[in-house]
Amino acid sequence: MRSIIVSDFTLRQCAEDAAHRLLFREKVAVAACIDAFGADRLELPPVRNAKEDAVINKTIASAVKNAAVCIPTGDTAESLAAAWNSIQTAVRPCLQVVLPVSTVQMEYRYHLKDEKMLAKIAAQVTAAKALCDNVEFIAQDATRAEDAFLIAALRQAQESGAAAATLCDDAGVYMPEEFAAKIRAVKAAVDLPLYVQVSNAIAMAAADALAALAAGADGVKTAITGKQVLTTDQFAEVLKVKGESLGICAGLKQTEIHTDIDALLKKLERNDFIHTEAQSADVFLDAESTLAQVSDAAAALGYALSGEDLGKVYDAVQRVSKKKSVGARELEAVIATSAMQVPSTYHVESYMSTCTNGSNAMAQITLVCGEEKLTGVAAGDGPIDSAFLAIEQIVGHNYELDAFEIQAVTEGKEALGSALVRLRSNGRLYSGNGLSTDIVGASIRAYVNALNKIVYEEKQS
Repeated sequence: MRSIIVSDFTLRQCAEDAAHRLLFREKVAVAACIDAFGADRLELPPVRNAKEDAVINKTIASAVKNAAVCIPTGDTAESLAAAWNSIQTAVRPCLQVVLPVSTVQMEYRYHLKDEKMLAKIAAQVTAAKALCDNVEFIAQDATRAEDAFLIAALRQAQESGAAAATLCDDAGVYMPEEFAAKIRAVKAAVDLPLYVQVSNAIAMAAADALAALAAGADGVKTAITGKQVLTTDQFAEVLKVKGESLGICAGLKQTEIHTDIDALLKKLERNDFIHTEAQSADVFLDAESTLAQVSDAAAALGYALSGEDLGKVYDAVQRVSKKKSVGARELEAVIATSAMQVPSTYHVESYMSTCTNGSNAMAQITLVCGEEKLTGVAAGDGPIDSAFLAIEQIVGHNYELDAFEIQAVTEGKEALGSALVRLRSNGRLYSGNGLSTDIVGASIRAYVNALNKIVYEEKQS
């Protein structure tokens, strides 16, 4: 039985699609999932923002224990250095030289003819090899390349130090027998481990991958999600059914892969990778971020901070960023706990919540306003919903719930839970944060915290 390589490029795929941008924590979660279900290689997107990507990639490189961590080198010495610096702590780092080999792409993207492209391949692979022993040459648009030049390009990459190569069907037009013929021709002429990245543009991805592997390809590239890609779970299923008859196997944990991916998607709280407007905001702050950058990041999340509140948020960001970078969700929490810390109109006196599988949840909330105790009782779809409805009953107003997030901030059975509530009133956003070992209590306190900000500002206007 021949063992093949599975290389997962989910993170690169998401970076290329503006609709599927991931936040810092989500990128780390995706990487952990890929490493857990047994992919041999994990592919990162190229470095775009040196400061931000360096932090993210180093975190992933340190966290991944089994898979090789791969990253494109870019076209310049600076991009190569940035790529290498961001993954060099990985257990098995790999640098990828990515260049087109079809005539149309070489001339359109680089304005280079055959000989000059071969020289470019040699130069970039040599430079990458000087930093990392494991260098992969990725031949873009390989299915539209002339066989003679494709073989010449792969030979040049091998002579310059490449340890493996990938043929990409970017056009998405190959039938299985065509892919098999291409692989046989290349394998007969080049002594390199050969991977394939197939396209599902004409619903042939799985068939193309199996044909290429049967013809001698050494590995295949997959992604958890994405348009026109061979998905990891689909390939695992195909391999489960046809692998033995083809004499091939992979290190994928066949019985666990669906569970791992389902758990990941649940952790991301959606069945795809599309974010809401606030979630998708591109936020990255650290200890070197300026007041203006913090203001811009808050505005990207929908907050119009006063000068005083901006100063408080900036100071909090500086404190937090000494230990970790601050992304969109972290900034939300900072704003919730630092901005508009106003006198409390309402205080939580007590609450009671009941929830069974046979009826709606019930909540009784008592708030103190001045010398008066106000009680609300409501039924809802779960303990949190009923609690929020009870508070709305007390104040006599229904505010738009723009966002609600909960997470554990400590470990163990008695973990401290953090709740973030974001209410919208008159077009403005107000965040509240609550902490408790009881997540219902944390949620109630977060809602009341946001409510107090709204009431205070309405009194001032």
